[in-house]
This record gives sequence, structure tokens and C-alpha cells, in this order.
Amino acid sequence: MIENMQEYIRNVREMVSQRLDLTRNVSDEQIREAVTEIVAEESGRRYMSLGEKRAVMEGVFNSMRGLDVLQPLVDDPSITEIMINGPDRIFVEKAGRLHQIGISFGSNEKLENVILNIVSKVNRTVNEASPIVDARLTDGSRVNVVLPPIALDGPTVTIRKFPEDPMTMEKLIAYQSLTPEAAEVLKRMVRAKYNIFISGGTGSGKTTFLNALSNYIPKDERIITIEDSAELQIKGIGNLVRMETRNANVEGKGEVTIRDLIRASLRMRPERIIVGEVRGAEALDMLQAMNTGHDGSLSTGHSNSTKDMLSRLETMVVSGNNIPLEAIRQQIASALDVIVQLSRLRDKSRRTVEISEVVGYRQGEIQLNPLYRFVEQGEEADGRIIGGLERTENPMVHLEKFRMAGLSDKV
Repeated sequence: MIENMQEYIRNVREMVSQRLDLTRNVSDEQIREAVTEIVAEESGRRYMSLGEKRAVMEGVFNSMRGLDVLQPLVDDPSITEIMINGPDRIFVEKAGRLHQIGISFGSNEKLENVILNIVSKVNRTVNEASPIVDARLTDGSRVNVVLPPIALDGPTVTIRKFPEDPMTMEKLIAYQSLTPEAAEVLKRMVRAKYNIFISGGTGSGKTTFLNALSNYIPKDERIITIEDSAELQIKGIGNLVRMETRNANVEGKGEVTIRDLIRASLRMRPERIIVGEVRGAEALDMLQAMNTGHDGSLSTGHSNSTKDMLSRLETMVVSGNNIPLEAIRQQIASALDVIVQLSRLRDKSRRTVEISEVVGYRQGEIQLNPLYRFVEQGEEADGRIIGGLERTENPMVHLEKFRMAGLSDKV
């Protein structure tokens, strides 16, 4: 029986390194073969169960080509988020709850090697001079890295995983995040090219919801997606262009921002532009795109309510542009058609809590018309909140796009 599995894996890895010339281009298959041979030789010297042999072989390979001790967590479909606070404190989120995992990288150096492996695969750099970076794994999972001296207790890594199968409205309905009636209305809004903005707090499911909405885009349209780190999983669209920002190099040159990509996308004959998330001055470019014939655009942003989202958009535009506030509000009011507000409730469930129509600009304020609101009806014995979206009494004002698309305007 192996008493210290991680130390044994390190020893076997050293043997593999001695047997193979890792300075050359060694394939994954060659590494697996070398590991298998060494484990077979070692098992002749000491007894190893079948489970231990498998753990050693996977552990060695993951430490050399995968994500080391993280790989089993990344491969576990029940884990939705991985949080690494230094080499010895690793937490995961399962079913909305946080748990600490009893595994360790052993040293900051080993954790930093995994970080460099992740960011180099997407042409990003992270070091003391540039200690914060966003990246992604090969499966599309989002990665955020913060290095010392900014992170005081060692390298910090947060991995937001995404399911292999893209989210659908049917799944959201099954999770009670949305009602069938509201989903049907949103489906027609997407097809009729309403400009829809999805807002919510951190971890409320904005990107997941955007993925689900994108399933309703007609398959014959040309779509441009723009993101900091590519996360969207849009399927079935043949004429799809995916673009991702680029950080500046060590000399401070070569940066490509979301703002640059939005401007470039306007020269690519898009029928819809999807901006993964707006955080700053690029909000103006997105709003101008929506106002210049690119209807049906979708985007997301952080906020606690629909009104808060409008205020945040104002702040984003003001921060990078010298435009009067009244002009900004008029721009927002004419660009956005619908805001969908998501929230993570106290029972950790992710729900759609409001769908509001942006009806216009009057008396210095952007006017919102709530169409659906989440109504709480109580709690189950296990603490899960009972409730759902309910239609308000407010009629929808702007029905023209439904009619122009030949769709029912019943909302």
C-alpha cells in the first residue's frame, strides 16, 4: 500500500523525466507508455492494488501534461467552480455549496507551473509585472489568476467550469430558473431581433443564460461574438465568427480590447453582435452598434437590479467618453429593448427575477416597464425557495418588432 501518494507520484515523474528527453517534442502517448512501464516495474518491487496503479499513472500524466492535482476536479461534472487560495487550500462548489478538498500542490512553485501551463495555451502571460490575468481551459472553462505580491497567501486561481452540453431553455425550465411562458416570450423576442441585455450578480448564471438564449437565433444568420475569454458555446450557427481580446505583451504593445473588436465587427457584415460582458467604455460602442441597424444583439453585465444596470451602463459610458449624461441616457433608451435580471437566491438557486421592457426616455429618466417579476411563495422543508416568474399587469409597449418578424405579439 502506498502511504504518501503525492510523494510517490513525484518520484515516478522523476523517473519518467530521466527516461524521456523532455526537451524534445514528446507526445502524450509516449509519456503514458513510459509511465505504464515504470509502474509495472515498480509493482514488481512492492505491492500496488489496481486502484493505486491507476491513481499513480493518472497522477503522473496529469502533473506533466494536465493540471496536476486539479485534473480530477476539472473532470468531475458535479463540480461547478474550483477556488485555489495558495498551494494548500483548495475549495470546490458542488450543488451551490462550498467544500474544502484535502489535496495540495505542495509548493507555490508547483502551483505556478500549472498556472503557466494554463495561460500559455491561450497566448496569455502572467508574472510579477502583470500579476492578474483571465484565461480559459481547453473545454472553455473560465480561469482567473492573481499572483503574489498582489495575492498575499500565494497564487490564487478561480476556475468557473461550464458543462460539456450547452445550457438550453428546457434545462432552465427544469431547474425552475424560468417559467415555460416566459421562455416562450424570450424565444420570440430573440427571433424578432429585440436587443436583450442580461444582468445579474457574480455567479447568477449570466453567461449560461446567454448561451441558452442563443439557441433561438435563426441558423442562417451571421453572428459575431466578442469576449474577454471565450466562454460562449453557440451551436448550430454555420456563419459564426468568434473573437477574443488580447493582453499587451511585455513591452506594453499589441493589446486588443473589446472596444477594438466591437469596432472591427461592424466592418464584418454582422447580423447580430454578441458581447460576452461589458465592463467599461466599450459600452458606448455596443450601444451605438445596437442603434445603427444591428438589432438582435445580446450582452451581459454585473448589477443587482434592472435600474442598477442602467446606472452602471451610464457610468461605463461616462468613464471613457466626454458625452452629456442626457445624451447617454437617450442612447441607452433607444438601444436596449429588454433587460433580463438574474439573481442567486439565499437557497443558492439561480433564478430569473425580472424581465423588463425599456420603453423610452422621459423627463430625464429611462423608463422601465416590468413584464415579469419573481414572486416568492414560501420555502420547502430543505430550505429551497418556492416561487417563480409571474406576469405583471403592464402591457408591453413596443410590439413592432414582433409584427415585422411575422410573429405573435402576445406577451
